[in-house]
Amino acid sequence: MKKESPGKISETVAMDASAIECAVISLGDAIAASHKNDPMIALVGIQTGGMHLAERLVIVLQKRLGREIALGMLDINLYRDDLIGRATQPVLHKTDIPFDVTDRNIVLVDDVLFTGRTIRAAMDGVMDLGRPARVQLAVLVDRGHRELPIAANFVGSQLETTQTQRVHVRLTEEGHAADAVIVTS
Repeated sequence: MKKESPGKISETVAMDASAIECAVISLGDAIAASHKNDPMIALVGIQTGGMHLAERLVIVLQKRLGREIALGMLDINLYRDDLIGRATQPVLHKTDIPFDVTDRNIVLVDDVLFTGRTIRAAMDGVMDLGRPARVQLAVLVDRGHRELPIAANFVGSQLETTQTQRVHVRLTEEGHAADAVIVTS
């Protein structure tokens, strides 16, 4: 569904709530299959959208695997490579990783994979806390256009976009009326 606004910004719903739910279940199933005998798995959601998706994935994983799954959240703002020259300072969120990451199999969770810079920052943040056995990546949306050699291990949906388009993941946990992935041009 396309919608034009007065400033000629076009919005397209790329995924509705049902598609997001299916993608989260599919991601959970893929992660569960990959980690079915792995007592060291832990999910780390990247603030903010990745955290909400990680919370949803933990529910799916706990049902599939029949055990508790460690969950943490990571604020990557101080690890970003674009802090110099920014007009505004980043809003800092809480990092809460209530387990030792050393020797864990960490699955980073984010909402959108674009250039790869957010994931690079997240890996730096995790590595500052210890030395995981393995780090994997799960994303709801992979929109391409990498600037760094980073690829997701688990992808909910691939979207073809241009570099100038924006992809917004709107989740009910963030106060939106319904879940949606919106592409703006």
